[in-house]
Amino acid sequence: MDVAAFLGKHPPFDSLAAEQLERIGRSIRIEFFPEDAVIIRAAGEPARFLYVIRRGAVELVEEDHVLDVLGEGEAFGHLSLLSGLSPVATIRAAEDTICYLIEAELAEQVLGTRRGLAFVSSTLRRQLMRVEETTESNRADPRLVSAGSLIRRRPVTCEPSVSVRQAAETMAGERVSSLLVEGRDGWGIVTDRDLRSRVLAEGRSPESPVADVMTYPAVTVAAETTAAEVLAQMLEREFHHFPVVDDGRLVGVITDTDLMRLERYSPFALKSAIRRATDVDGVVAVGRELPRTVSALVEAHGDPVDIGHVVGVTIDALTTRLVELIIAEAGPPPVPWAWMALGSAARHEQALFTDQDHALAYEPQDVPIEQVDGYFADMATKVTDGLEAVGVPRCNGGAMAERPEMRHSTREWIEAFRGWMSDPGITGSIFTSIVFDYRRVTGPLEIETELDELIRRARGDRNFLRHLARRALDRRPPTGFRGNLVVEGKGEHAGTLDVKHGGITLITNIARVLGIAAGLTERRTIKRLRGAAAAGQIDFELQEGLEEAFGVLWRTRLEHHVRCWQSGRPLDDFVDPRTLGPLSRRALKEAFGIIARAQDMLATEFGVVRR
Repeated sequence: MDVAAFLGKHPPFDSLAAEQLERIGRSIRIEFFPEDAVIIRAAGEPARFLYVIRRGAVELVEEDHVLDVLGEGEAFGHLSLLSGLSPVATIRAAEDTICYLIEAELAEQVLGTRRGLAFVSSTLRRQLMRVEETTESNRADPRLVSAGSLIRRRPVTCEPSVSVRQAAETMAGERVSSLLVEGRDGWGIVTDRDLRSRVLAEGRSPESPVADVMTYPAVTVAAETTAAEVLAQMLEREFHHFPVVDDGRLVGVITDTDLMRLERYSPFALKSAIRRATDVDGVVAVGRELPRTVSALVEAHGDPVDIGHVVGVTIDALTTRLVELIIAEAGPPPVPWAWMALGSAARHEQALFTDQDHALAYEPQDVPIEQVDGYFADMATKVTDGLEAVGVPRCNGGAMAERPEMRHSTREWIEAFRGWMSDPGITGSIFTSIVFDYRRVTGPLEIETELDELIRRARGDRNFLRHLARRALDRRPPTGFRGNLVVEGKGEHAGTLDVKHGGITLITNIARVLGIAAGLTERRTIKRLRGAAAAGQIDFELQEGLEEAFGVLWRTRLEHHVRCWQSGRPLDDFVDPRTLGPLSRRALKEAFGIIARAQDMLATEFGVVRR
């Protein structure tokens, strides 16, 4: 498509006569901006051109916060160009981007038309809406809005037989970044990124059917799903689009851009900055911003379990980037491998006060084991050092890949799991609450497949399940109260409540044994509880009670962490009851009562005598 034809599809050029478009097309400059390049700088020199994005995307950034993202066909720079004033926001290339640059004289002629003035007016309204959204976020939590309420237009769809060229033209004409493709048993989706990575990068013919490059089936979310839940899924899966369905009916698409505007300190922006870090020091510097992001989410009353998910996904991103930088320096790993998160990291249930739990698996093949383990020992030490520098301390129990006993071949890991399941012993008992929650973070080795099969078969191992039940009953929740809450009676934490070990960990352990007993390989606590209820391992009333208790405890924990961070105090999990209001104390008391009932049920079900 030539320049004139391209411009004619986008405002403010879409009302211009053909000869005007041709004249503009002959005079424009074309410039390439690599990812992260600053095109216009806030408070800098006024813009000298009207910029139109031909390919790629740009971010509008204010004080390191991504306010908006513009894509193909959208224009920027006009407000500064017309006013002669410094730009109010920085414009940065979100990826490799090509722009058309239109000289000031021609730009002023275009923007002086009726269509041009409408375009300028709509841009000003868009900026005002961003201000209003920011103000509104101080009064209510926008993350609790439903995905359905964020839909602004009907979905744009096409048939599977449509060519890639036609799909791209439709997306450009409709000014959307994705098309939904109707299949026999559901919807597929093709995005602008797919067109770049699966068509241009692979040299496919533009006449290829869109079915060859789409993602199928597309992962959808229900219209009632909260924005916070969609945000967490996008961060974890690294998706940028989610089709939204209401009672099975497709109603639209929600994008990462829709959600970024809901965030004061966007997890998207934080994760993007981690990916862009060019060295370990850069990763560490960005990672140290995590408490600020968590603080903003807590103060906005985001769902506490979702916030824990965001923390976990961010630590995954830090880990992955550190590994990438280490490999870039040391050379490719000698054999297939997998970096595994363990415990709360595997469950994506982490708060500001968390430590490292991880392991490494590999396939030795024909490479000498000394060479293999030497490479991964060096990688593990550097990753562990990097995470510690970010503010995630080493594990006191030693469950870290830098230790030889946490680096094994797939076969050795499987044998270790079988040994712990048949005769836990002291070591296995200690690791039960850590290694039986595992998840691959990065690396090509699919070790989860074989470990998952062991877990599925464990539902028939009554002795192992009884051991897990004992671990879930090791500690009782505080059910007798003095001043509304039972507190630590002595030591440096006397007078405080251990909200993690006295509550959260108990629910996590209960969910683990119920989930494994149901044959589930799910790691996250809430999903384990729901799956166990569906399988008849626990009644729905108790399951819902445990979910509510989990949320109450997590909110108490996160709020305590934020108070510690804001006041410059060391982080811990010991909450002073005097900092809690009467409603919070009552909610905690009810939460502990629910945990006690669940423990009684567990003791009866698995024949465990409580101490």
